[in-house]
Amino acid sequence: MNTWAVPGYTESLELGSGASGRVVLAVHEETGVPVAVKYLSEALRTRPGFVREFRAEARLLGGLESPYVTGLYEYVESPDGAAIVMELVDGVSLRALLSGQGPLDPEAALVLLKGSLLGLDDAHRIGVVHRDYKPANVLVVPDGTSKLVDFGIAVDAGTKVGVAGTPAYMAPEQWTGAPASPAADVYAATATFFECLTGHKPYPGDNLAQLALQHVDSPVPAEEVPESVRDLVRRGLAKDPRERPAHAAAFVTELEAVAGAAYGPGWEERGRGRLAALVALLPLLLPSSRDTPRTTTDTARTVLGPEPGLGRWRSWRPSRPGMLVAGAAVLLAAILSYGVQHPPGADPQEAAQALATTSARPGVTPGGPADGTAPAHSSAPPPTSTASTGMSPSDPATAATGESTTSTAAATTTPSAPETTTPAATATDATPTTTAPTSPAPPAVKDVAVSSFRQTGPTTASATIDITTDGTGPISVTVSWSTSDTGVQLAGTPDGASQTFERSGATQYTLTVDHTFQGTGCYWTVQATTTPASADGGASQQLLTRGCGLR
Repeated sequence: MNTWAVPGYTESLELGSGASGRVVLAVHEETGVPVAVKYLSEALRTRPGFVREFRAEARLLGGLESPYVTGLYEYVESPDGAAIVMELVDGVSLRALLSGQGPLDPEAALVLLKGSLLGLDDAHRIGVVHRDYKPANVLVVPDGTSKLVDFGIAVDAGTKVGVAGTPAYMAPEQWTGAPASPAADVYAATATFFECLTGHKPYPGDNLAQLALQHVDSPVPAEEVPESVRDLVRRGLAKDPRERPAHAAAFVTELEAVAGAAYGPGWEERGRGRLAALVALLPLLLPSSRDTPRTTTDTARTVLGPEPGLGRWRSWRPSRPGMLVAGAAVLLAAILSYGVQHPPGADPQEAAQALATTSARPGVTPGGPADGTAPAHSSAPPPTSTASTGMSPSDPATAATGESTTSTAAATTTPSAPETTTPAATATDATPTTTAPTSPAPPAVKDVAVSSFRQTGPTTASATIDITTDGTGPISVTVSWSTSDTGVQLAGTPDGASQTFERSGATQYTLTVDHTFQGTGCYWTVQATTTPASADGGASQQLLTRGCGLR
């Protein structure tokens, strides 16, 4: 078993575990603030595809500012392990709540659905599809509010990544490997809402083949839910994604209209009170009730809901500064592939901490003592408490459900978070540069790939480009952009000047490059070529802009 632990934190107990890793309760040593640390399993850490997805989850959380989604504090990667340090949600999973207390009344179910839909909406607004909404990934806190967790298989909207999700909640189009869409999240949220009301899943298939047929062909079992919400269930579970609300925000609007008409203006307050009462019946499932290390630090007190006056602590939550996580993850990817050399006698864990920890500490920006900034060291999370495991909790009530995420995709396109950089470009060199007395000969470029290309604003986009060579000699990478109204890449019009980056000293490089488009075409294209030329001739990727896609 891997015993590596994130430097700067004291761990107390395991909150949950699964095939992909484990989540532990820990305390930030400098402040005493409790956090949840999600570790990638030792078996998966040696498989590059899973490591990329783990980094992508951290990058996504760093760019997702939402009170309805568990927050990221920092991402840490070293030669000995990888971990995501998250907000500790002091709550009970919806799966445990349903297992222990049975079906919910309509008002409580509507409140729970609305809260997690608002979390989905914040993801949908930045072009991200969760793909794994289910009771185990919704946490209910003692004040009756809820949070959405585990973005482990989330992707950019429109990405085609194969069949992935939890079978009991997968939309018909997910079974066929169609491109990811917010409408699939709406379907999964409605399936969960159905289970909240009835105590069972919409379709009772005993195997994958049967479940697939039921989700694709069987009638929506709306007659099993209260009449007041049947239309809501029919809309959310529609077989054709075009007949569902297009995204979470549209579904919230419909939900509020239905709830207000059926249950009156006090439905939300009553539903939240009912959820709080149910959580109070399961106190031993709250992380705060377990053997948490005690501290005298006032700022480490658990806060069970949004509270005014948090002052500087609220600013610790990463928003755009949290985008540094993306750069750190990319940097570490190549450092690890190239090999980190520890000086004789050096502590590998200390070296990993110096190289691998990116924090969103309030008032701290990258720099040195000369500009009055602190070194990049693990920093204090805010006093918001949450238990976001993203894995099957150790609690038998949750583990017994048999829910597991299925994925047959060969690879996942990792969402790239927006960068606060100049419009020209941001290039992150993913490997160390070595100096030799003489310049090595240019290597052969074996592969060039655009691993991510996403729209980050009305006129801006960000692309991540991976290059593999057979030697450490110098290469140059040229990135160019074009727009088109036809969707045919060769017919595109060049957009702005191309950018060229010089690299040497490694065999793998990753560049993250931003661009502000001047053209008005609905399709944007990025193309990467190298000198020496790559064996595959370079790489390109195209996307349909959100503005055109919503027409």
